[in-house]
Amino acid sequence: MSKEDLSKIKMIVFDVDGVIVPRGTKIKQVGNTTTLQTKIIARKQIEQIKELHKKGFLINISSGRGLYMLQEMFRGILPFISLTYECGSATWYKGKIYQHVNSFKHLQGMFFKLKKIATKNKNIKGFEPKEFIITIHCTKKLKEIEQIVKTEKSLTTHWNGEAYDVLIKKDQTKAVGLRQVMKIFKLKKENVMAIGDNYNDHELLQASGTPISADQTRIKGKFHVPLKGKFLPADKLMQKILLLKEDAI
Repeated sequence: MSKEDLSKIKMIVFDVDGVIVPRGTKIKQVGNTTTLQTKIIARKQIEQIKELHKKGFLINISSGRGLYMLQEMFRGILPFISLTYECGSATWYKGKIYQHVNSFKHLQGMFFKLKKIATKNKNIKGFEPKEFIITIHCTKKLKEIEQIVKTEKSLTTHWNGEAYDVLIKKDQTKAVGLRQVMKIFKLKKENVMAIGDNYNDHELLQASGTPISADQTRIKGKFHVPLKGKFLPADKLMQKILLLKEDAI
């Protein structure tokens, strides 16, 4: 990556798990009680994002997670970022919510179908609280879930290694969310750099002008910033951008 590659970039979009925080969510559901344990952004990344903000970059966090969890994870930098959540369903920015899709009528019946099998299958760990999509955590891939989702033609499901996301085909993707964010901030594709590490980030990266892969075994990009040791891909990318910007002064 060079200074020239950054010349038109106005916004940097980060996927969350495996990019800006370590992968993995612990979930336990007993009856109506759900316990979730996740990671929060490290102090070093907080300072890096503040520095990028000072240098004029817009920062967007794009995730399949719900808004409440993202706000808790990124509490220390909420004044400096926007949050696009639940696979492009809505965006939060400085207290205002921009809803990009209404999925209620599509998912209401499906939730009860999945809830019914969850009580009988020990491989289903629980449902992550969401507004616009259904996320069901499992110990492994389950054909039963995939078959039930197929009964509703407007829906699709993606397995991310620890959970299934159930959502509306084409309408609930990170790419749709990014295009809406670009409208909010009046940006063009060439103004956006995006980094992701999982299969569900493919469309997000393709919708950006500068796609960056954090895991080449799962997703391709113009550049590759791998997870290496204790350094997360977002950490390494921000270090590089700040260094190039420092040299440009």
